[in-house]
Amino acid sequence: MDIIFSLVIGGSVGIIGHVRKYGKIVMPRKTKRFIYLGFLEELLLGAIASLLLVLYTSPNSLVEITIFSIIAGISSEAVLSKFKLLQENNDEK
Repeated sequence: MDIIFSLVIGGSVGIIGHVRKYGKIVMPRKTKRFIYLGFLEELLLGAIASLLLVLYTSPNSLVEITIFSIIAGISSEAVLSKFKLLQENNDEK
């Protein structure tokens, strides 16, 4: 039960971060070069990050699970933004 709850909270935080970044929900699409995941990218990243954090820390209550899941969802968005920024800097050089 804790695992499902952490996945839902982390995925929700990922979607909220996606909407905050783009102002809307960007749907997945396929281009000639690659498949763009859209909001699924943030949803999966937030859900997996919260799952890993909850499994690693093994919290005792739903409040702790909620807090850890929110923290993991927010930090996963920050990590993704940092990777994109580093990639853009390498492309410019």
